[in-house]
Amino acid sequence: MTVRQGILALKKPAGMTSHDCVAKIRRIFSTKKVGHTGTLDPEVTGVLPICIGRATKIAEYMSDYGKEYIGEVTLGFSTDTEDAHGEKVMEKQVDEDIDFGKIKEILQSHSGEIEQVPPMYSAVKVNGKKLYEYARQGIQVERPKRKVTIYELELLNKEDVLRKENPVFSFRVRCSKGTYVRTLAVAIGEKLGYPAHMSSLIRTASGPFSLSDCVTFEDLENAESPLDNFLFPLEKGISHFPKWTVDEETESQVRNGSVLPKPKELEQSPFGVYNEEGKCLAIYQLHPSKPGLIKPAKVLAIE
Repeated sequence: MTVRQGILALKKPAGMTSHDCVAKIRRIFSTKKVGHTGTLDPEVTGVLPICIGRATKIAEYMSDYGKEYIGEVTLGFSTDTEDAHGEKVMEKQVDEDIDFGKIKEILQSHSGEIEQVPPMYSAVKVNGKKLYEYARQGIQVERPKRKVTIYELELLNKEDVLRKENPVFSFRVRCSKGTYVRTLAVAIGEKLGYPAHMSSLIRTASGPFSLSDCVTFEDLENAESPLDNFLFPLEKGISHFPKWTVDEETESQVRNGSVLPKPKELEQSPFGVYNEEGKCLAIYQLHPSKPGLIKPAKVLAIE
């Protein structure tokens, strides 16, 4: 039986956890070697890269991807989960139209490096226990602040004024790993003087994978062509790493996990080591204790 391997860009549906998606992909592809590259909240839809076969070896390097989302913010009430699926905790009627110029200024003030406090309903661990586990028991714990980066934050509404009768607006955000977009929505609402929540959210990109790359479960289940045709090569998943191409002699050493002299042209670590056919053989890094040498961080055996 052919061993399938590569990266699947899945358009995750609402109502499924990332773990649920992995379990379903295992059934569809008839393999246990499946792993996702970072969780996506159950009600959030969009891009979820999933590694299959040999590609699972690089999943850890894909979890640091920057992300892009389109979010919808509703003013007027907040929830305990900061999205549309929680219990209402604060309410204040929007009694005036709001100039979109003001909203743009507030979005601008949240660009760059910002601090966030993770929501109670999140998978961040405190004392070895996930925050949402505390939340479900009604226990409030102190949450550590974290620094995240907002690379781009763009208002998508084209009107001049946000009407009080329907105080809903949308934005596109490019951000670093670990950013909570629903927390960002709440913060924007606070700056406007109203409780707010994230009423919908879709991830439109994760690293080099975008919605246009994605397939649905229906696409896979109804496919007439081989499932392999839906997979990207693992090399796409680490395309952000520097690349070093080696000859056949060095290829043999790389396959054996040898420590090697550092190539002059590479100063960044880690980086991908490729053979002359363009296949990634391994992920190497600068040797931590021996200057001038490099060592394997992950050898990617090629069948």
